[in-house]
Amino acid sequence: MKVLIFKTAEEVKVQAARQLLMSVQRNPESVLGLATGGTMEDVYAELVKQSHQHDASWAQVTTFNLDEYWGISSDSPASYRTYMNHHLFDHIDVDPGATHIPPSEGDNPEMAAAQYEARISGAGGIDLQLLGIGVNGHIGFNEPTSSLVSKTRLKTLTQSTRDANLRFFDTMEQVPRYALTVGIGTIMASDECLLVATGSSKAPAVQTMIEGPLAASCPASALQMHQKVTVMLDEEAARDLELRSYYQLVHPDGQESAVSDG
Repeated sequence: MKVLIFKTAEEVKVQAARQLLMSVQRNPESVLGLATGGTMEDVYAELVKQSHQHDASWAQVTTFNLDEYWGISSDSPASYRTYMNHHLFDHIDVDPGATHIPPSEGDNPEMAAAQYEARISGAGGIDLQLLGIGVNGHIGFNEPTSSLVSKTRLKTLTQSTRDANLRFFDTMEQVPRYALTVGIGTIMASDECLLVATGSSKAPAVQTMIEGPLAASCPASALQMHQKVTVMLDEEAARDLELRSYYQLVHPDGQESAVSDG
């Protein structure tokens, strides 16, 4: 696991966007796994900016989002389809038909989940998976106690997750109780993962993910077993890391080391 600590959240978003864009530039037919949330809004704004600056084409890129609320319409202002269109897809030349979001409605969520998993497999799997982390250590909507080998499925959201998402709704009653999420096993099958976290509220979860035991109580800790993970943090999110001085020694101010060290 490569841990890069930058001084500010601004630096984090610039470097995260750069890594995503480099993936597209290296392989114009990249299959990207995408995430949502407050942290990603800044990353996507920077990604759009860099894409235009470098005249980068997304025309052959395929994307799969990690999750979607279950029980709301895809055109709801609070849906992740709306979020992705607003923050990224409407501003680049990606083929709308190649942008995949888990279904949000239907009579059979189990079948919907299985079909989404099959689409990811059919595309050859994820080349680069972008991730955030919840304050309780979730990735995607894989809440604590999620199976570390899980596939795409319906999950019941914790109250803390619903509280964190209340800002996107008018009342708590409107906040969905369920979501369709890509599983931890599917995330782990990605060729590469990039996790971005900023702010002091994420510090405890970040410390547990990187330095704590491998445990379902912190689903993100499964990333310790992935062969290629880059974690980009600002100083506030890195606050609780016990080995922070070592990470800074290997990658001073988030810079690459002279040799590969992950």
